[in-house]
Amino acid sequence: MRRCYLFVVLLVLACASQANTERTKDDLNQVQEQLKNTNKTFKEQQALLDKTEKDLKKADLAIAESSKKLKQLKFDVELNLTEQATLKDKIKSLEIDKKNQQSALAAQLRSAFMTGNHDYGKLLLSQDQVQNVERTLNYYQYLNNARIKELEKLKTTLIELENSRQLLAQNQTQLEELLTTQQQQQEKLVVAKKEQKANYQSLKNTLQKTQSQLVYLKQNEQVLKQTLEQLNQELIESEVKLVGLQKQKGKLDWPSHGKLAHRFGQKKHGSLRWKGVLMNGKEGAPVKTIADGQVLFADWLKGFGWVIVIDHGKGFMSLYGHSQALLKEVGDKVRAGEQIALVGQSGGQSNPSLYFEIRHKGRAVNPIKWCRRI
Repeated sequence: MRRCYLFVVLLVLACASQANTERTKDDLNQVQEQLKNTNKTFKEQQALLDKTEKDLKKADLAIAESSKKLKQLKFDVELNLTEQATLKDKIKSLEIDKKNQQSALAAQLRSAFMTGNHDYGKLLLSQDQVQNVERTLNYYQYLNNARIKELEKLKTTLIELENSRQLLAQNQTQLEELLTTQQQQQEKLVVAKKEQKANYQSLKNTLQKTQSQLVYLKQNEQVLKQTLEQLNQELIESEVKLVGLQKQKGKLDWPSHGKLAHRFGQKKHGSLRWKGVLMNGKEGAPVKTIADGQVLFADWLKGFGWVIVIDHGKGFMSLYGHSQALLKEVGDKVRAGEQIALVGQSGGQSNPSLYFEIRHKGRAVNPIKWCRRI
């Protein structure tokens, strides 16, 4: 009887163990399936995020090109208007010269008429008053020479006047063409900005869905860090000689006008903190370098948009991000206060702003301690 009971117990335990094993296998299969689905979803979301970033970069590039062309067109229009004003002044001056020359010519003709209707034939045949004849001949010669001179001057003035009018007409045509191109470029800029806004919203929605904003920001910061480390290494190798910023601490001008939206050291997201400052600005406003230097980097960076980095020597660098367009290229030397970019919202910014950093030997320092009080 006892043996029979023990057998039953062992049989039950074996069945239970087998059932637990089967249940564990089912649970494991479910977990593996969930992991597989999660991994698939993550890859899909990452692919969507990558596509959104590419679209954003494309829109930022279109805005940068349109902005630079518009800036050049505005300069060309202003130059054309200045040339037109100069030509109009010249035409006005030539018109006055023409009137004066016509008046002088008319006065000479009146003088000749008042002298009398003498001709050379009568004067030569006359035997009386030889001295008077000689005097009159000299007068006629002088009068004719003066008249020819005035006619030549008038002819030259009329030619100059006609040339100036033709140039003015050409300039007017060029101006109309420039304004038409400017309008077309402005329309392209508006379209690019709409695309940028849509891409920014898409990026924002994607990040909210994936709940990976912290990961995204960490990736952006890592990209920036690696870029700056590479630039710092190139600096050491090239031994660019500049005076640095040490003597200008607290005296530097800010690169742009605007309130600080975020300050150095403030909490950014999770454990991340701001390594520079974010300044609100007006779209298209000038971004100026804080000191003399040389352009080390000028390109689009993930999360920061159009970025330009200036080397100031002695291990000092300044960085300007989220630009609408960059106006300098790598290798260009710049002076303090020189315009290097335009304020924008590239790299996924909701509003026009400027991201500004100062670094010394690769370490970010507080720009507020280096620039004058706003």
